[in-house]
Amino acid sequence: IKKQQQDVLGFLEANKIEFEEKDIAANEENRKWMRENVPEDSRPASGNPLPPRLFNDSRYLGDYEAFFEARENNAVYAFLGLTAPPGSKVGGYISHSKP
Repeated sequence: IKKQQQDVLGFLEANKIEFEEKDIAANEENRKWMRENVPEDSRPASGNPLPPRLFNDSRYLGDYEAFFEARENNAVYAFLGLTAPPGSKVGGYISHSKP
């Protein structure tokens, strides 16, 4: 779990994507919020959903596997619900502005 969390945080930091990290180990309110906001169909068959889980405000985006797949497909900005900055790869294409 820690390696996956570091992978997500490292990617966000390296790409200067603003985020808020919510520690569920040290904060019961954060843990409760995460468990309540992960959709039923994205929860494990038994037990509670484990981090890392990604949200855009309170909209659930997915778990590490979904993030990893989006990153592999150059679709992280779309996955995160963000507009990609000029010159970044998006869905296999490079977005840019015309001169």
